[in-house]
Amino acid sequence: MAARLKELYKSEVFDSLMKKFKYGNVNEVPRIGKITINMGIGEAKDNAKMMEAAVEELSLISGQRPVVTKARKSIANFKIRAGMPIGAKVTLRGDSMYVFADKFFNIVLPRVRDFRGVPKDSFDGRGNYSVGLREQTIFPEIVYDKVDRVKGMNIIFTTTAKTDEEAAELLGLLGMPFEKQGD
Repeated sequence: MAARLKELYKSEVFDSLMKKFKYGNVNEVPRIGKITINMGIGEAKDNAKMMEAAVEELSLISGQRPVVTKARKSIANFKIRAGMPIGAKVTLRGDSMYVFADKFFNIVLPRVRDFRGVPKDSFDGRGNYSVGLREQTIFPEIVYDKVDRVKGMNIIFTTTAKTDEEAAELLGLLGMPFEKQGD
C-alpha cells in the first residue's frame, strides 16, 4: 500500500513548490529525506527496565526496531561511564517515513492538550525541522495502562531544502500544523 502523503507530494506539493520557487531543475524541489525519532533515557543508568520499556514503546510508535545509543564519554557529575546505554533512536526513510509523518500530522499532534500548532522557529537554518514532545502517550499505539513513566522525545524532519522558507513551505503543504502568526 502506497503512503497517502507520498501520493499527495507527487500530485500536488511537488508542482506547487516548483511554481512558487521557480526551480530550473526537478531535482532542486525539496523533499523529506528522513525522519529521526530520538528518546533520551537518563534514568536507564540506574534501571535497565526503563531502557527496555523505551525501546518497546519506540518500536510501537515507529514500526521499526530502534537502535540503543550509548554514551560517548564518561561524565562524572551525571554518573555516566563511556558505553552506558542512555537513549534510543529510529531513522525512518521511504514509505514508512511518509506513513509516520501522515500519522504524526493528522492524529498525534491534534491529541496534544491545548494544541495551537507547532512553532515555525524550530528550523536549524539548513531546512531541517525539529519538534519535541513531552510525553509518548499521545501516540495511539501506546496503551496508557502499560506506561510506567512518561518519557519525552525529539522528532527531526530532515529535508533537502536549502533554506528554512522552502522547508516550511514543504512541511506546510504536506500538512504540518504550524502556529498562526499573531497568536
